[in-house]
Amino acid sequence: MPTDTALRELLARQLEAWLPAALHRARRATLALAYAGTDAGGADAALRAVADLADRLRGFRLTILVLADGDQALPARLGAIEATLPAEVAVHVMPGDPGRLPVALKAAGAVGAPLLTVAHGADPTPALLAAARAGRPADLLLVTGPGAPLRPALDAAGFPLVTEVDLVAATAPVAGSPASGGSDGWRVAFATSSDRSLQAFKDALWAVAAGACLRDPADPRGRPLDVVAEPDPGPLARELLAELDRHGPGTVTELRRHALTATPYRATDATRAVTGLLDSGAVTRDPEHGRLGGDVVITAVPGGESAA
Repeated sequence: MPTDTALRELLARQLEAWLPAALHRARRATLALAYAGTDAGGADAALRAVADLADRLRGFRLTILVLADGDQALPARLGAIEATLPAEVAVHVMPGDPGRLPVALKAAGAVGAPLLTVAHGADPTPALLAAARAGRPADLLLVTGPGAPLRPALDAAGFPLVTEVDLVAATAPVAGSPASGGSDGWRVAFATSSDRSLQAFKDALWAVAAGACLRDPADPRGRPLDVVAEPDPGPLARELLAELDRHGPGTVTELRRHALTATPYRATDATRAVTGLLDSGAVTRDPEHGRLGGDVVITAVPGGESAA
């Protein structure tokens, strides 16, 4: 699967999780889509995903903002999809790049209600990130070319939960090799104030990456991950054990959150990794028996690295 196709599928899946949750929180919400460059095909995918959920929008007001400069055919394409949407959905297509998002979001009255912002090819300026952070809750899907990490800027903007991963073609060269370049994929960051949204993003990412490939930006060797239903828990187990060594005992919920934010893995992978560490004797749990719930405290055993 080409990475652009995977990105569109990722957005559609994220919308399927985000929109029903927004319906439970408020009577209005905003979806902001901003594209730098000539390809704004993700906007088509987003509107189709909204159309699929049209029967759930009764009595709810959804504003969709689309900013794009280079895709000349975009208004006509979106107009055809908009004709299938219910009256509760208002679509506004505007010229401009992601840098105009702060003005567009303010004009749309997006502050204080659920907001999902998608910024593709954007420069993550403080003004853009502050505007995306103004939703309650606020979710941001940020897509750039491989390069500098995005987490520091997102942390500085005040997003409580941040993760980033490289989405590359299955045949892309290993990062750092002579053949590696800036066109082999995208760096994708997701920032949110909701644990549930973060879990939905990771689940969607692994679903679409089955036809592409994931890389951990923190891995200097740029090794691709094995994107399968139940990946090898060993690498994640070692990372969770290192996290326990760094910061002391932690709950299962805290270890799941670490996996979601600091690694490309999902919450379910963290549960499997913790179970493996317990079985190997590398960690202990309190209480010792019962379900491995989120409040169970996990403690590293001295010398547990060899057991893991």
